[in-house]
Amino acid sequence: MAVTKKKAQTKAVPGKKTASKGKRLFNVAVVGATGAVGAEMIQILEERGFPVNELKLLASERSAGAKLTFNGKKVKVEELKKDSFKGIDIALFSPGASVSAIYAPIAAKAGCVVIDNTSQFRMDKDVPLVVPEVNPHAIAGYKKKGIIANPNCSTIQMVVALKPIHDVAKIKRVVVSTYQAASGAGKEAMEELAHQTADLLSGRDLKPSVFAHPIAFNLIPQIDSFLDNAYTKEEMKMVNETKKIMEDDSIKVTATTVRVPVFYSHSESVNIETAKKIAADEVKKILKKAPGVKVVDDPAKKAYPMPIDAAGCDETFVGRIREDESIKNGINMWIVADNIRKGAALNAVQIAEILIEKYL
Repeated sequence: MAVTKKKAQTKAVPGKKTASKGKRLFNVAVVGATGAVGAEMIQILEERGFPVNELKLLASERSAGAKLTFNGKKVKVEELKKDSFKGIDIALFSPGASVSAIYAPIAAKAGCVVIDNTSQFRMDKDVPLVVPEVNPHAIAGYKKKGIIANPNCSTIQMVVALKPIHDVAKIKRVVVSTYQAASGAGKEAMEELAHQTADLLSGRDLKPSVFAHPIAFNLIPQIDSFLDNAYTKEEMKMVNETKKIMEDDSIKVTATTVRVPVFYSHSESVNIETAKKIAADEVKKILKKAPGVKVVDDPAKKAYPMPIDAAGCDETFVGRIREDESIKNGINMWIVADNIRKGAALNAVQIAEILIEKYL
C-alpha cells in the first residue's frame, strides 16, 4: 500500500541556494538512496538547485540496479562498497548506524566530507552536531574526522524553536513529550500503519512486525530500546544532543517519546523554564523573526500547527505559545515539523550548502 504526502513547500527557508552558471560543481553521493530519507535527500538536492556535477546513488546489494530520477534523468543505484567514494566531494549518509560506522570513515579517508544522518557519530567530541539555524559555526569542526553529524529528527525541530528564546532569556530546563510519526521508523513502518489501518477497519486481526505493538489507532510510549535508567535511547538522544547543539551543558532536559499513528511530521509538547522572565507575546515576536520558524498561533481561529499541515514543508511550525502558570518563568509551546524533511534530509542539505559556501 503506497504512502505519499503532498508536494514539498519550500518558501521562506533561510539558506536556500540555487546553482548558477560558472560556479563550482560538486560530486555528491547519497548513501541509503532508496530509503525514505535518501529519496528525500535526492528530491531536495534538485529542488534547491544544489550544484551537483555527478550524483552517485548508493545502497545495499538488494537495492542495487534500481533507477531513481534526478533533474529529469534516471540514475542507477549502485551497491555500496569500500571503493564507492573515489572522486566524491560530499556524501550524504542515511543507511543506518551500523553501516555508517563502517563506511563513513572510509568515505572521509577517500577525501569527501560525510554528512551522516544516523546516530553513530552524534556524540563524538570530534564530530560537529549541526542544525544550521542554531550552530552553523560548528561545521568548521568537520576537518577533524571529515564527518558532520545530523541530529535526531525530534531534537532538530525542538532546538530550532528553542535557540532564539535561549539567546534572550536563557533556558534552564526543558520538559518535552513527543508525538512521532511512523515515517521516523522507515518505509516498512509506514506500510505497517497503512495495512493495519485497513485491517482494523475490515475486522481483521493486527499483526505487528516493525513495532512491538499495533500502531493503527494506538500510541506506543516507546521509541528505540530501553536503557538502565528506564528512559529509551530516543529520549536520551534528545537530552544529550540538545546540550551539545545549544553548547550549554547547564540546560536540564527530560523527554518522553511516543510513536503515534501519523504518517509524516513529528509533534512536540514543550515546556521550558527560563532564567529571565519572558512573556508569551515576546516569545511569539522572537519566533516570528527566527530563521526556519513559522508561528501559527491564533486560538480564536483555531489556528495551531498540525502534522497534516507540516508534511512536505521545510519550516518548523510553532503554536499554542502560552505562559506556564504553575511556575514563575515558564512557557508552553507546541512544535511540529516534517521529520523526513527538516528532521533529516533538508537539514543535511542545508549543512552541505554552508559547507560549499564557506569551507570547500
